[in-house]
Amino acid sequence: MKVRRNKKQVPSFRKLLKTSKVKLENKLKNKQFKQQSTLKKYRKEQRKLRQAVKDAVSKKPIPLEDPKEKRPGKRIEREEEEEEEALPLDMMDEDDLQLMKDLGQRASFLTRDLSSSEPVHARKRKHEHVIDKYEKIPRTLQTAPEKELIHLLPIKDKSGIIPQTREKPVIDSNQDEEDQEEMEPEEEIIEEPIEELTLEEHLIERKKKLQEKKMRIAALASAILSDPESNIRKETQKLREFEEGLVSQYKFYLENLEQVVKDWKQRKLKKSNVVSLKAYKGLAEVAVKSLCELLVALPHFNFHNNIIVLVVPLMNDMSKLISEMCCEAVKKLFKQDKLGQASLGVIKVISGFVKGRNYEVRPEMLKTFLCLRIKEVEVKKDTEDINKQKKFMTFKEKRKTLSRMQRKWKKAEEKLERELREAEASESSEKKLKLHTETLNIVFVTYFRILKKAQRSPLLPAVLEGLAKFAHLINVEFFDDLLVVLHSLIESGDLSYQESLHCVQTAFHVLSGQGDVLNIDPMKFYTHLYKTLFKLHAGATNEGVEIVLQCLDVMLTKRRKQVSQQRALAFIKRLCTLALHVLPNSSIGILATNRILMHTFPKTDLLLDNESQGSGVFLPELDEPEYCNAQNTALWELHALRRHYHPIVQRFAAHLIAGAPSEGSEALKPELSRRSAAELFEAYSMAAMTFNPPVESSNSKRKDKVLQGDSFLSEELSQLIKRHCSEVATQLPLDFTKYLETSLR
Repeated sequence: MKVRRNKKQVPSFRKLLKTSKVKLENKLKNKQFKQQSTLKKYRKEQRKLRQAVKDAVSKKPIPLEDPKEKRPGKRIEREEEEEEEALPLDMMDEDDLQLMKDLGQRASFLTRDLSSSEPVHARKRKHEHVIDKYEKIPRTLQTAPEKELIHLLPIKDKSGIIPQTREKPVIDSNQDEEDQEEMEPEEEIIEEPIEELTLEEHLIERKKKLQEKKMRIAALASAILSDPESNIRKETQKLREFEEGLVSQYKFYLENLEQVVKDWKQRKLKKSNVVSLKAYKGLAEVAVKSLCELLVALPHFNFHNNIIVLVVPLMNDMSKLISEMCCEAVKKLFKQDKLGQASLGVIKVISGFVKGRNYEVRPEMLKTFLCLRIKEVEVKKDTEDINKQKKFMTFKEKRKTLSRMQRKWKKAEEKLERELREAEASESSEKKLKLHTETLNIVFVTYFRILKKAQRSPLLPAVLEGLAKFAHLINVEFFDDLLVVLHSLIESGDLSYQESLHCVQTAFHVLSGQGDVLNIDPMKFYTHLYKTLFKLHAGATNEGVEIVLQCLDVMLTKRRKQVSQQRALAFIKRLCTLALHVLPNSSIGILATNRILMHTFPKTDLLLDNESQGSGVFLPELDEPEYCNAQNTALWELHALRRHYHPIVQRFAAHLIAGAPSEGSEALKPELSRRSAAELFEAYSMAAMTFNPPVESSNSKRKDKVLQGDSFLSEELSQLIKRHCSEVATQLPLDFTKYLETSLR
């Protein structure tokens, strides 16, 4: 005998994955909404049915055979209208209509006791007594409340019609209020005078109203399709009108600001005496300030490109106040722009303006490029081959190693991993990368044009500083040409010392990034820095020490594998000599650099010994670090720095004399050892013209015995001084010749 299997299958793994919590919640909400709507309709029908039952019990039912006869009272007319509204006759079949008419003629299921389960057409039993009949009739006056029954539609069976009842559910007070609210308009309608209409007139009126509603809906739909802008919803139209008004007034405001600035420029050129120039200048400054604030605050709003076109030329204005105001606004915009859309628009306008003015602009315009938030750009697709994507298991490999359930879970995990990868490479990150790449290309084009065509321009320091910051993002193809240009600029002698330091810094930033794979010997840049170190002193060039410290970090520490021991010894010796004639914060930064170099090149501790290494004599005046024989000298400068007036310089000098240990009594404290040389240079700066760190005040314990003023002198000496001071001075002729004659003899 075959066993019949159940055809109902368990839901598959894929279907279980697709089923989400949101779908289940939506299904539950829909189910609850349907239940509420059904319950509401059910309550309405039961309310009307209860009213009909009460009327049928209290009054004699009226047959429905002759609808043209007059109805006594308005209440019965209202009941007929409610029945017609509840069950429209045009929606019933002929058989159902005939059945309802028959039930209306008899009306026995409304007037009799519905508590018994006997059929309607059952014959009366002979043994039934009259008193029992009377007892079954409900009393009108009852002191104790009874459970109210709801009479449902009867069920027709072979034996006859079986009535159905149900207990009335408990209704909340809130629901009673709702029912009252629903009943109120009915009572108001009942109070109004209603014309007496026949059944046919009611049907004709109903059809007429339905036709009017249909025509109204069709007219509205065609109007919206023909002209949706003028025939929309009122809220949307109000919002659109408000937005259009806001944008138009904002445009009018910007035009007024632009006109104020133009009027000031024209009157400044024409020198008109109609309105004073000072009044126009003050008004123009307010207008420019407003434009700058709008540029920073609303980079996403309308007419932002128009504001950029207005503000960028004002960055090169003759008025220093207006120029600084506009440059600061652009810097602030660059710093807060995370995506890069607004920065790209400003960079395009600045690049075109600089080129149009033939590079005769303020250097502050190009210095704003240093505030750009660009850390990475798109590289060539060749580098993508290095980072290969993760390879997923094939179907054959899964079938060999995994079970059926494991394969299902593995498939789900791989799908989730693919989705996560797609989420990581989102559209916003890709868009940001493209915008940054385009922005940096325009910046480099501007820099290279100035290097090529305007090498003696005052813009060159800003260009070199910008190249030093973004050099690690330059394409490898331009490295050779860029290094040649930088070296030619240094050899030309037209640059200041700080500009030449920027050239050296740029060259080594290029070589420390993607250029480390190139076979380029930057020995000429090492020589230039070694030769020009003594140009730093405690005067105007003291600020250049910070750039030197950054260059030394890139040239020696980060390129430790390409630096020889002779070169490291020569730089350590020259830096110790330099620390003798600079300010204290510069000495601290230089000694911190020597400490790092001694840790990076351990064999340089031979400079702490008096014995010479090999042949030759140290040549401090030679400008070649490789051939100055620095191994045959000692760091005697550290003993002089150990007696320095600054306590931190003393601490570093003693630390280096001990060999720069990391532990023990001569080791540095964490607040000194963990900071870089540039950070120490800034931390102990004396720009505020105060001693840093401040000098501790000495508190003497014996204050009562301290002598002040004349108390240091004896009484006789003090009296002699007073007597000589009180005497009147007599002018005597001074003759120095006699003393001269005696000295000659």
